[in-house]
Amino acid sequence: MHERDRLSTGIAGLDEILHGGLLRERAYMITGGAGTGKTIAGLHFLTAGIDAGENALFVAFEEDPADLAADAEQLGFDTSEITFLDLSPDADRFVDDRSYDVFEPDVVEGSGVTARIVEAVEETAPDRVFVDPLTHLQYLAPDEYQYRQEVAGFVQYLADAGATVLFSAQAAVEGERATLEYLCDGSIRLAHAPKGRTIEVTKLRGSDFLSGAHTVRITDGGMSVFTKLSPDAHGRDRDSRTLSSGVDELDALLHGGIEGSTVTVVSGPSGVGKSTTATQFASESAARGERAVFYLFEETRDTFLRRSEGVGVPIEDLEAEGTLSVEEVEPLSISPDEFATRVRSQVEERDAEFVVIDGVSGYRLSIRGDESELIRELHALGRYLKRMGVSAIFVDDLDSVTGDFEPTSSNISYLADNLLFLRYLEAYGELRKAIGVLKKRTGDFERTLREFEIGADGVHVGEPLTGLRGILTGTPEWGGDSPLEPHAADADVASGRAAGPGSGTDRADGTDGPAEDGPGRSDPSE
Repeated sequence: MHERDRLSTGIAGLDEILHGGLLRERAYMITGGAGTGKTIAGLHFLTAGIDAGENALFVAFEEDPADLAADAEQLGFDTSEITFLDLSPDADRFVDDRSYDVFEPDVVEGSGVTARIVEAVEETAPDRVFVDPLTHLQYLAPDEYQYRQEVAGFVQYLADAGATVLFSAQAAVEGERATLEYLCDGSIRLAHAPKGRTIEVTKLRGSDFLSGAHTVRITDGGMSVFTKLSPDAHGRDRDSRTLSSGVDELDALLHGGIEGSTVTVVSGPSGVGKSTTATQFASESAARGERAVFYLFEETRDTFLRRSEGVGVPIEDLEAEGTLSVEEVEPLSISPDEFATRVRSQVEERDAEFVVIDGVSGYRLSIRGDESELIRELHALGRYLKRMGVSAIFVDDLDSVTGDFEPTSSNISYLADNLLFLRYLEAYGELRKAIGVLKKRTGDFERTLREFEIGADGVHVGEPLTGLRGILTGTPEWGGDSPLEPHAADADVASGRAAGPGSGTDRADGTDGPAEDGPGRSDPSE
């Protein structure tokens, strides 16, 4: 269908759901309870017409146009060029007791309302009409059959006059809503859901649309709609290069690095170095001149910058060069649809090639703890990024430090093309760290673990830990002598000397000599 056959609703996200907008010279219904944003959506629809050089008519059955204009101004709408037809109840009629109802007898019969609508249409020749709410016509009809006839005749008259009609309807019983949906060409439903405001298109005659409930935000600037991510609707050439981490030994684990256009999950318990590993990959991508974006769900930007600076990663320099963006995300104030829109903006408008989500636990909060929805949303996000040729890292925090091996939380391992895991080890009475690869969908990888350390000059990955066993059962131990070298203080302990000045150690019994084994001094192979 040609673009000129579509009319913008004035809400970008809603236009995307409607695959470009509303079809011209047809009638559409928008329903919802009080306060869901029906009138705001109507104002967007009319002002979009004004911006396009069209005539717009607002038929107000409920609110006084002066109040409507004042409220609209607070939301940033300019209604000066919109024609308002005031059919709202007149308070004087009630005070003067001039009628049994808020409408006079000729209005109750419908003739007064009809004449005024016809007059307004003939005077303004509107391209767009918003009727708020159309359900008030039921009070002008003696029965259900007459009501249906009145509504059908009304919308047909406006369409014949060359207008595209949007009418609001109060949330009603199923039968009444079905009646109105039958008479209109499309139906849009607004709602207050437990997780926030939503919008859903349930019918669009003559066109396809994005199904499902999408996120709505109403702010001082009006209504914003954030569409649910549909990954198969997007795609471009994919990057199949092997991407280096910038750390030779880490690349050796991965037989060269990770492939482009893949999703990598980096998992491990708290504090083991997952975020630093992801930062290493992202900063190396940015250093190559690619655009990388780092989304922080679990720490502040200031903390991230200080931590990165402490390990020698020049985040602020890369930001100044325009190759790296760091965005702090508050998961309790954003929905998955909103976050996906932010990611899409970076990918489609700013050509981001590398994205880090740090981390899955924080992202889960935006889902409000629904595990099945978490997997669906991460699946859609990962699939979208791969189809757009973007490499991604999901940082996944595991609850347990010891115990049975779990590659990921929430069964998300199937999302990973590459799965890097980090674990704690005990050696010489202290916690040490190890890194390994569990999965690489597009190629081979090293099957051994390596020691993992983070220093002032960045990430260090040691030689393969060939004697280590039992890490998958949660009880790692050495099959022979540990290949790990003790740290400086541990070397003193291992040789029977306590850390401190001199070569001797005062024992508890007051004599000199090697200290006995005790906590922190046991043989790591035992």
